[in-house]
Amino acid sequence: MDYQQALTIINQISAFHVAKAPVLERIQELLKRLGNPQKQLKCIHVAGTNGKGSACAMLQSILTQSGYKTALYTSPHLIKYNERFQIDGVCISDESFAQQVDIVYQHYTQMIDAGFDAPTLFEFLTAICFHYFAQQSVDILILEVGLGGTCDATNIIENPLICMIMSIGMDHMEYLGNTLQKITLEKAGIIKENCSVVLYPQKNLVYNSIVDICKQKQCCIYDLQQIKTKILLQNLEKTLFSVTTKYFQYNMVDLRLLGEYQIQNCITVLLACHVLNKKGFHLTEQSILKGILYTVWHGRMEMIQKKPIVILDGAHNIDGISMLSRSINKYFKHKKITLLLGVLNDKEYQKMAQVILPIVDTVVLTEPMSHRKLNIDELEKTVQHFDKKIFKNAHVIEAYKTALHLTSNRDVLICCGSLYMIGELKNNISRLEVLS
Repeated sequence: MDYQQALTIINQISAFHVAKAPVLERIQELLKRLGNPQKQLKCIHVAGTNGKGSACAMLQSILTQSGYKTALYTSPHLIKYNERFQIDGVCISDESFAQQVDIVYQHYTQMIDAGFDAPTLFEFLTAICFHYFAQQSVDILILEVGLGGTCDATNIIENPLICMIMSIGMDHMEYLGNTLQKITLEKAGIIKENCSVVLYPQKNLVYNSIVDICKQKQCCIYDLQQIKTKILLQNLEKTLFSVTTKYFQYNMVDLRLLGEYQIQNCITVLLACHVLNKKGFHLTEQSILKGILYTVWHGRMEMIQKKPIVILDGAHNIDGISMLSRSINKYFKHKKITLLLGVLNDKEYQKMAQVILPIVDTVVLTEPMSHRKLNIDELEKTVQHFDKKIFKNAHVIEAYKTALHLTSNRDVLICCGSLYMIGELKNNISRLEVLS
């Protein structure tokens, strides 16, 4: 099987997918047929609404710098499925990806022939994750939850080294529940008996719920209730800060990921490093700081050019847009902002617009490449009462050209609202640079 054939199979599984109840039985059966490779792996399991990907990227970089063969499984991808499967920052090759699809697909079809329910695409890809990384004999796997936690396919693991819960907010309410309490319970579903839990600073309701769960399951919880942070320098090139907690102290952290919210993500990662050291890993201060310095996470507050400044950000829910808006006010307070916006129809796009529209000058509307896209005319109805200059083009690349043309060299273009849209922009990045 070659790479194109593998993609054909992936597309067939995706097209075959219908809405199914989130359960673990399908992935459990598929992995059993593959020899339960997940049982061979040491995992850090990461859940949350926002910040999961950035935290995973930092942890991978730190562990790699510390000499560990480190696997990373994330979703979704921006351009290619290969991005979801990385070892020490290198994506799986086309050849290896095709081999893994071939192996797992044989068991997938046998499973269906035996009368079992067909796994979803994410379950299929998660099976590839465990099988491939077990074959590669990685030292540790950083495992990002796909959706929720309790019945997410990644939650098939039994004894994670760390359960890490990042910022929790309102998103995917149709699957996880329409209250913060319900969403919290779903996210906290990754917490296992007697495990170590690393917790990002949360709203009181979220924090108290997770603490109660940890007590019930006799878990050791590490939180950031007592923390002192001092920002030493913050610009478009870097953030330098110091931090003191009851667990650790760092006098100079050099963080190259843009966004005010990344400071808190980084501190949560530092806490996870503290726990890993307690568990017998050897992460020195030098390797930790070097790993943070070298961390790259595409499509999240990513600056792709400077004249004009163009920022790609995958913010696609109310918390993400709120974090992005705070960063815009921090970095670009005295500049005019052009906003390229495309969203999905199952997001809280009215609330997202209320947060970000007041701080921009010009808006260009578009439609992400997804069957869940919000129609551009519906999006226009949402934003038209904000008294902004509004332009629209359903084609993302054409809309980007318009937005770039409307932005002067001294000002800023922000592209956000959907990871699908950011992925399409990234996929055309070289051509877009020529256009600009």
